[in-house]
Amino acid sequence: MATSDSQAGNNPAAATPLESLPDARGHFGPYGGRFVAETLMAPLYELEAAYASAMNDPDFARDLARDLSDFVGRPTPLYHAAALSAEAGGAQIWLKREDLAHTGAHKINNTVGQALLAQRMGKTRIVAETGAGQHGIATASVAARLGLECVIYMGSEDMRRQATNVYRMRLVGAEVRSVNAGSKTLKDAMNEALRDWVTNVDDTFYIIGTVAGPHPYPQMVRDFQSVIGREAREQVANAQFGGLPDALVACVGGGSNALGLFYPFLDDAVACYGVEAGGKGVASGQHAAPLAEGQSGVLHGNRTYVMQDENGQVLGTHSVSAGLDYPGVGPEHAWLKDKGFVHYVSIEDAEALDALHATCRREGILPALETAHAIAYARELAASMRPDQTILVNCSGRGDKDMASVAEAEGTSL
Repeated sequence: MATSDSQAGNNPAAATPLESLPDARGHFGPYGGRFVAETLMAPLYELEAAYASAMNDPDFARDLARDLSDFVGRPTPLYHAAALSAEAGGAQIWLKREDLAHTGAHKINNTVGQALLAQRMGKTRIVAETGAGQHGIATASVAARLGLECVIYMGSEDMRRQATNVYRMRLVGAEVRSVNAGSKTLKDAMNEALRDWVTNVDDTFYIIGTVAGPHPYPQMVRDFQSVIGREAREQVANAQFGGLPDALVACVGGGSNALGLFYPFLDDAVACYGVEAGGKGVASGQHAAPLAEGQSGVLHGNRTYVMQDENGQVLGTHSVSAGLDYPGVGPEHAWLKDKGFVHYVSIEDAEALDALHATCRREGILPALETAHAIAYARELAASMRPDQTILVNCSGRGDKDMASVAEAEGTSL
């Protein structure tokens, strides 16, 4: 485990007008913005206007609430991981069970919102990118329900690691296109999805799966995912939990599940920890931790922290988790790091695998490899806290999809 910021207690965001960000140009301080081809500027302005209109329309709010309840299965429960807590020997660890949402991860929250917006804008075709497959499955499932054509771009290396998810996307009618460029992972899939959108923008809506991309995507995805934190705020008020948690922990690839949990708490005295993929160790260079080792740069239409060399070329990444294997991060996370509002740490592959096994054995819950990074850090954090304190971990997805990757990492053949 590596820590990029001090493990301070209370969050200093209480005096900051967070609701004012992003600004009118889509910036979070020096980050965010729109760095895209001229042909995409008009569609982005159209999307920004359509999103603003939808969010002020009671009919859209009603349809979104209905789908989150009846299609997604919200609210997802809070679960006291008593055995994990006892093993850690300190604070009480609770899980926000996004793994119990339809399609098995938090990704469905944002996908439902963007798909309804696409339908409202008269679009008939959806494109999306995916790494671990969770966003791809969520997008394909929502597109099937709404009768929209769906194309999912996926790196060929991720298709190999997530073969079951590829089949599942195809079962619900999506076309999955293999991307063989670059590292053949999420970064390259996102490049291809953007190219498709540029070419077919008249009838096509691009559903981005995380809080990255050109404005308004980082804001839009954050807002749709904030249902996680809003719901959790209501749930922690019950007698068993007893009030606000002392700390929030979530994994960070692009960072949508983390912002979804953190955002509604940023004005509170709650410490927030985002956990990046430390891979084989940040010092080894084989990791996916841009907030720990990256520099300010432009990637996929926004300025943020990017893993890059001295010439600005994007570096390769490594993580046992396909969903965290991304060289950039959402621009709002970059701003939150600079301001010290969220503490960003990293967890290595071996630590995540150990946490996955512990959660299976102690709680009977199989978390996604992404989530296992957050649980690994929560166990370490808990040991440094008192038993009467609480940590709320976003259990962002279930690990069925990762069985082949876990087995391969441990030298087992399924």
